Amino acid sequence: MSKKQITAVIELDQSRYKTKIFADGHFIYADEPEELGGTNEGMPPGALLLASLGSCTAITVRMYADRKEMPLTAITVNLTICPEDEMNEGTVIERKIELHGDLDDEQRKRLMIIADKCPIHKMLSNPIKIISK
Repeated sequence: MSKKQITAVIELDQSRYKTKIFADGHFIYADEPEELGGTNEGMPPGALLLASLGSCTAITVRMYADRKEMPLTAITVNLTICPEDEMNEGTVIERKIELHGDLDDEQRKRLMIIADKCPIHKMLSNPIKIISK
């Protein structure tokens, strides 16, 4: 991750829960499923959190494998987060990483260690303070 500060602007008008997200020149929607009153036109916020962790993991592993010229052909990251009512004692995210390619055991082991070095993993693994103004 670069040293550039990450920023995002979120807007919600009277469109129920369909939220506009602007970050670094990009635009996406977040929303809630219809059964919760949303329009289901975007990922729910929890899925966006998992997507952030999963994409950062895959990118970090890919960067390392490319630098070391490892024969990694693809990465699949499957993530689940515990239900909200189980978060009182902490949040548990399960991350299953599949490494594809003609990798030996040592390369696979090293790439799994590198996966834990992704910036979003580091962020989520340490205490987070949120200051609302």
